[in-house]
Amino acid sequence: MNALSIKGLTKTYGNGVQALKGVSLDIPEGDFFALLGPNGAGKTTIIGISTGLVNKTAGTVEVFGHDIDKEPELAKTYIGLVGQEINFNPFERILDTVVNQGGYYGIPRSEAIPRAKQLLTDLGLGDKMESNGMQLSGGMKRRLMIARALIHKPKFLILDEPTAGVDVELRRGMWDYLRKLTSEGLTVLLTTHYLEEAEQLAKQVAIINKGQIIVNDTIDKVLAMHTDTGTTKEGFRGSRLEEVFLDLIRENNN
Repeated sequence: MNALSIKGLTKTYGNGVQALKGVSLDIPEGDFFALLGPNGAGKTTIIGISTGLVNKTAGTVEVFGHDIDKEPELAKTYIGLVGQEINFNPFERILDTVVNQGGYYGIPRSEAIPRAKQLLTDLGLGDKMESNGMQLSGGMKRRLMIARALIHKPKFLILDEPTAGVDVELRRGMWDYLRKLTSEGLTVLLTTHYLEEAEQLAKQVAIINKGQIIVNDTIDKVLAMHTDTGTTKEGFRGSRLEEVFLDLIRENNN
């Protein structure tokens, strides 16, 4: 079973910009999948369409076998989404931010409150539950959004740049937590500009450029594309995945 199955997905915006050009992609259940690409490549458009936030032009999308056009509400119940933008009420108590999200999925408060407390504790926010969102640091806000996305026990967690602006220590803590979740069977789709993050976490990597998938393989096979002949810029060499990524994008742009 695939958590996400995309076939021939295209998206053309009203201004004529073609954001996706026939993308096909399968993410197996239980996988930790990294979707990488430069800004404007189409990553967020894929996520927007898969979660019902953006209308597609053509193609099909299924979440755990449920077509997003035919069974949109059912498909959404499988997904937990952590978007790029901080989008919770900053004046609301942190515990309520998570509990109220459960209400959208019909989870009674008697069940949602202990579940929310456990999630917040697991994510290092146990001592912040009574605070409001304004009092959190940037990294803690990201953790709160992960807790909120997990309250209805989704089978598929989508993380769009979840560690942007998060310091290294907090990022490492989030990595450990995500590894634990995938070991328990959760499927994760990650987009990130921190390529060492994808290298550490992902089993499978797809790279998208200009609306088309240019590589889709296991992390080991993608890393095997690395050669030591890459250029060293001002004495700095990136991670192996970073070198492969830059080479592929460069080739694809030529």
